[in-house]
Amino acid sequence: MTARTVTLLGATGSVGRSTLDLIGSAPEGAFDVVAMTANGNVEGLAEAARRFRPKFCAVADEEAGPALKSALDGTGIACGAGEGAVLDAAAMDAGWVMAAIVGAAGLKPTLEAVRRGAQVAFANKEALVCAGPLFMDAARRSGAALLPVDSEHNAIFQAFDEARRDGIRRIILTASGGPFRTASLEEMASMTPAQAVAHPTWSMGAKISVDSATMMNKGLEIIEACHLFDLPEDRIDVLVHPESIVHGLVEYADGGLLAQMGAPDMRTPIAHALAFPDRMETCVERLDLARLGTLSFFEPDPRNFPALDLARAAFRAGGCAPAVLNAANEIAVDAFLNGKIGFLDIAAAVSDALGEAERSGYSQIAPTDFEAVYAADAEGRRLASVAVAARGEQRIQA
Repeated sequence: MTARTVTLLGATGSVGRSTLDLIGSAPEGAFDVVAMTANGNVEGLAEAARRFRPKFCAVADEEAGPALKSALDGTGIACGAGEGAVLDAAAMDAGWVMAAIVGAAGLKPTLEAVRRGAQVAFANKEALVCAGPLFMDAARRSGAALLPVDSEHNAIFQAFDEARRDGIRRIILTASGGPFRTASLEEMASMTPAQAVAHPTWSMGAKISVDSATMMNKGLEIIEACHLFDLPEDRIDVLVHPESIVHGLVEYADGGLLAQMGAPDMRTPIAHALAFPDRMETCVERLDLARLGTLSFFEPDPRNFPALDLARAAFRAGGCAPAVLNAANEIAVDAFLNGKIGFLDIAAAVSDALGEAERSGYSQIAPTDFEAVYAADAEGRRLASVAVAARGEQRIQA
C-alpha cells in the first residue's frame, strides 16, 4: 500500500494537532508527511517535525525564522519563514493538504494547494467566505477535491446525495450555542474574553471560540455551505443543539432527514477527510445513545445573536460584502480579546463596517480576481478599525 503524502498548513493549531494525532496512531507507512507550517509556534512545530520528519517546515512569522532554523539544526529538515515560505509548503508535491490556517491569512496557501489539484481538506472557512465563486472555479479548473473538515460541513458532505440533488429540500447546520446561549443581552454585555473562550463542548482556539460565542462562526458557515453545496441561502437553516452530537442534517423532498452523528471530537471529521474515500480506525469515544438519553434542538435568538443575520445579509448583497464581513469580524474579535471593546461590540462593529462599505458603494463591487479579494479584506480591516476605535471610545466615556 502506497503511503498517502500529506502537508499540514497550520500544524500547531487544534485541527493540525488532531490531524497529527490521527497520523501518529495510524499503521506504519500509511502516511508520509511532506511539509508543515505554523504561524509563530516554533517549539510546537519543531517538536512535530522531529517526530514526523517532513521535508520542509515554515513559519509565517519571519522573525521566528532563526529560532526555527536553530531548533531543527542537524535534522536535515529544510525550513523557511514568511508568507512566501508558507506558500512554498503549500506548493510541495503532497496529494492531500490540510488547510487549517485560521482567518483570511489561510486564503493564499489554501488556493496554492487547490491550484495544483490536490485533495484539500479545509478547516479554513474564510477561503470560501471571502472568495467563494473564484475559489470554487479554481477547484473546478484544477480538478482539486474539496473535503470539508468543519464538523457541520463534513456531516452535510456525508449525508448529501449529490447524484440526486433535485430531491434535496434544505440542509441544517447545528450549533452548540456557545457559552452564552442562555445568557441575556445584559449578561452578555459584561462577559469577558476568558468567559467567551470557555466553550462548553469543543476545544478550539481563542478566535474560533469567540466566533462560536457570537455565532458568527455559524454565519460564516452558512456562506461557506452556499458555495460548497451550491444551494441558495434560504435553503440553509441553523438549529442550536447544545449536546453537539448531531452535526448536520439533510432534508429530502419526501420528508426524510438524514443526520450525521458523532462525539464532539474533531478527529472524526478529520479522519473522514484524511482517509477519503475510505474509512480509518480512530480512538474517538463511541456514542452511547442510551446514556445520552435526550438530544435537544431550538432556533437561535436573532436578538442575542445578530451575527447570523449580518452574515446572511452580506451573502445576499454579494460583491465584496462577505470579504468585508470576515475581515471586520477578525478585527473586532481581536479588539475584544485585547480588552478594547465589549462582547456585544463585536457584532456592532462588524455592522458598522458593513454599513459604511454599503454607503460608499464598495461592497457591491464583485471581485473579478483574487487581488480584488485581498483588497476587499484590507478595506474591511480598515473600516472595522475605525468602527472599533469609535466603539472603544464610547465604552471609555460610558
